[in-house]
Amino acid sequence: MSQNLSQDELFRYSRHLMLPEVGLAGQEKLKRSSALIVGTGGLGSPISLYLAAAGVGRLGLVDYDKVEISNLQRQIVHTTSTLGVTKVESAKKHLSDLNPTIEVIPFNTALTSSNIDEIANSYDVIVDGTDNLTTRYLLNDYAGLHGKPYVYGSIFRFEGQVSVFDANKGACYRCLFPEPPPPELLPSCSDAGVMGVLPGIVGCMEANETIKLLLGIGEPLINRMVLFDALEMQFTEIHLKKNSSCPLCGEHPVIHDLVDYEQFCGAPYRRTNRQESFSDCISPKELSIILNEKKDVLLIDVRNPVESQVSSLPGAIVIPLEMLSSRMQDIPHDQPIVVFCRTGGRSQTAVGLMRQAGFTNVRSLQGGINAWVCQVDLSMRQY
Repeated sequence: MSQNLSQDELFRYSRHLMLPEVGLAGQEKLKRSSALIVGTGGLGSPISLYLAAAGVGRLGLVDYDKVEISNLQRQIVHTTSTLGVTKVESAKKHLSDLNPTIEVIPFNTALTSSNIDEIANSYDVIVDGTDNLTTRYLLNDYAGLHGKPYVYGSIFRFEGQVSVFDANKGACYRCLFPEPPPPELLPSCSDAGVMGVLPGIVGCMEANETIKLLLGIGEPLINRMVLFDALEMQFTEIHLKKNSSCPLCGEHPVIHDLVDYEQFCGAPYRRTNRQESFSDCISPKELSIILNEKKDVLLIDVRNPVESQVSSLPGAIVIPLEMLSSRMQDIPHDQPIVVFCRTGGRSQTAVGLMRQAGFTNVRSLQGGINAWVCQVDLSMRQY
C-alpha cells in the first residue's frame, strides 16, 4: 500500500503538516511507523488515543483483561457500552472509529517471555501501559536485547513518572533497579487507588515521547526521568546514568536471554488470580458461620480508613497494610485472626507478613469485603 497521504488524511493531519518539525515527510513517516502498546488501561488509554489520532500507521494492543465499570474512572478508551468486552477489542473499536486510516492489531493475551518476540518483533517502539513489575522487566530486557526503545511510565495514587530506556544510547530500567523490590511494597491501583486524571497526564507524556522517537525530533527522555506530583502540580526532572554493572547493558552483561519473569519478580502474573496463591484463606460463608456462632475471632481491616467508611465488618480494627509491621506488638497471638481488605490482595500480603512475625492462626478473607457483600450481606455496599 502506498504511504502517500490521501486527501482525507491531508485534511485530518493538517495541523501537523503546518509544523516544520513534522510536515508532509514526517506525517508520512508516522504512517509507516508502528508502536506496541502493552496494557490498555489507565496509561494505555491516552497513549493509544493520541498515537491513533496522530496517525501512527500500525498500533499493537496487548492486554488480557475485560472492561469493568471500575475502569471507566480513568481508562477513557473504554465506555459503558463495552463493559464485559475484552479491553483490546474495546480499545480497537474506539481507535478505529477515531482514525479508520490506521491499522489496530489486538493481542488478547498476557505478554510473557515465550510470546513476546512473536508479538513485538515487528514494532518500532515498545510503550509501557502496564501496572506490574513482571511485565516491566520483560519489556525492558526484550527492548534492550533487540535494540528497541522502551517508553516507560508508571503511576501511584497522585504521582507518576516517565522516561525512555534505550540500552544502545543510555540507561535501561535495570540500570536503576537491577532487582525488583518485594511484591508487598508495590500495591496495584486496585489496592492503592489512583486519581483518575493522573494516568491521562502521564500517558500523554508517553505518547509525546513515542511520537518524538518515531519522527526523530526533539530530545527524548533518554538518561532522564520526569516525576510528576499531581497534588502539588510539580514536575521534577532527574538525570539518569548508565550503570556499568547493569546485568543487561553494563560492561559485562549477564542477561542474554529472557527469563521466567513471574519467578524473578516473586509474584503471580495475573493479579486477578492472587487468591489462588495462598492456602491460608477463609471463605465469606465460613467466616459468617463463625461470627454467627459468636466464636472468638479477631477481625483486622488492612485497608485505608477512608475505605472502611464504604463498608466494613462489625468489630473490625483498622490497621492499614503499610502500618502493619509497626503494629504487630498490638495484636494478640492467642486468638484466631481473619484479615480482610477490598478484594483479598492486601490481606494475603498481610497474612504473609504476620506469619513471618510468628502468628500461626491467621487467615485472609477470600475475595475481601466485596466477596462478603456478594455471598453474605447484599445490603452492604461494594466499591
